[in-house]
Amino acid sequence: MTQPPAIVTLLADDLRWQLVRELAASDRSVRELTRRLGAPQSLVSYHLGVLRAAGLVRVQRSTADGRASYYALHHQQLEEALAALPHHLQPHEPAPGRVLVVCTHNQARSPMAEGWLRTLSHGQLHVTSAGVAPRPLHPLTLQVMAEVGVDLRDHRPRHLSAALAEPPDLVLTVCDQAREQCVPLLSCPQIHWSLPSPAAAPPAEQLAAFRAIRDELRQRVERLLGGWGPLPLVPSAEPGRRCA
Repeated sequence: MTQPPAIVTLLADDLRWQLVRELAASDRSVRELTRRLGAPQSLVSYHLGVLRAAGLVRVQRSTADGRASYYALHHQQLEEALAALPHHLQPHEPAPGRVLVVCTHNQARSPMAEGWLRTLSHGQLHVTSAGVAPRPLHPLTLQVMAEVGVDLRDHRPRHLSAALAEPPDLVLTVCDQAREQCVPLLSCPQIHWSLPSPAAAPPAEQLAAFRAIRDELRQRVERLLGGWGPLPLVPSAEPGRRCA
């Protein structure tokens, strides 16, 4: 008898499958996963350990609060393992009308993510970005995005409060500080990607750091768009839950 692939056995456990589904949508802390799944923290931690040992999940310390950690899915490894299976990890969901991308300074990670969302959606998404403490766009952000044909010369950093004047349908945080300090107070749907600031890298390593974040953001944006249904040409006339 042919044995099922190892990935089938690994994800046959209901809690591990729920953990993978949660992490497919957003990077999360153990506390968030415990609350969302209604399972004991010890059990959640155990199964996260099993998924880490299998190479499907990684963990990193928050760059804002070093006491916190975020778990993220190793999408490439999981997709390779699931390649022969006849189902998709994440079913299609309705695309949001307005997407707001947030990081600390709106000078690197969030402009890159905004650029990719606009480019890869062929301009069909209404996307803006903002920072909790805006600074001028980092010159390496312009450089590395121009290398892949995304022009950010018209980008102007915005403060989060100004961006919320047009309430979004979805907030995407790409910075631990924004996720932990400001965005939890908002009531709209949220996705978090725990990404380090490339501007914090040593000067000799910054260009490589900016390129690495650029490339990871592209991969994440492609997966995000792949999980949505048809994209709206204009912002939703009757949006669902929006930020308060």
